[in-house]
Amino acid sequence: MKLKDCFTIPTVNSGAMKVWSRNFMYFKKTWLVSLFWIVLEPVIYLGAIGFGLGAFVNNMGGMSYIEFFFPALLSTTAMMVAFFEGTYGNYTKLTHQKTYATIMLTRVGPEEIVAGELLWATSKGFFGVTGVTIVALFFGLIDSYRILLALPILFLMSALFSCIGMILTSYARNYDSFIYSTSGLIVPMSLLSGTYFPLDQLPAALRYVAYLFPLTHAVAAVREVLHQGPTLWVLIHVLILLVATWICMNIAFFRIRKKLLK
Repeated sequence: MKLKDCFTIPTVNSGAMKVWSRNFMYFKKTWLVSLFWIVLEPVIYLGAIGFGLGAFVNNMGGMSYIEFFFPALLSTTAMMVAFFEGTYGNYTKLTHQKTYATIMLTRVGPEEIVAGELLWATSKGFFGVTGVTIVALFFGLIDSYRILLALPILFLMSALFSCIGMILTSYARNYDSFIYSTSGLIVPMSLLSGTYFPLDQLPAALRYVAYLFPLTHAVAAVREVLHQGPTLWVLIHVLILLVATWICMNIAFFRIRKKLLK
């Protein structure tokens, strides 16, 4: 395989959409369970942290605590839902259910399977974001115009972590393999990426580490858009996320395609 084959821009065709549709049909049958996980849990965080803890915090850089926390909640929701669908969901279909092996008996190829699954994990993360956004609009927590500018960033965030999840799936030997990435990557990111407190409260060394986290850039970009509108810093954060997504997407395609063709 040539190097250029490892770094391409994947396309979503009819085969990939059939894979996506298969997942969506299953989602509709289990929508109530999914609703608790991808929407109600973040809403509980919004109430407990945003309104509960926020009542004891007077000011966060010129904004209320819930205004500071909400962009981080959206970004974290996109990350969590897409990541867990990309890991546990894909690993189940790859190994225990043998879903991918069955699909490959049809005209749908490995590239289309990967594209469809990445699109589905991204969509599921975005479903969660949309649900939380609707609740926030109901309570008047956000500006309806600016949230439209933030949604593409959150979709990109979902895409990035669906790719990261699929990469980890390609290396996993069992479900326990995901404990390392969850405890060693996802949980630290959810705490240290400017989610619950400003980054300048971290020690200098840890602050530099935090800027290596994709969630840090997503939180910063969404927070900036919601409270100040589009700025140069938003563009920089988005470009970082775009590059990271493109790299991870190509690695995911290469790894899963190789695994499916064994």
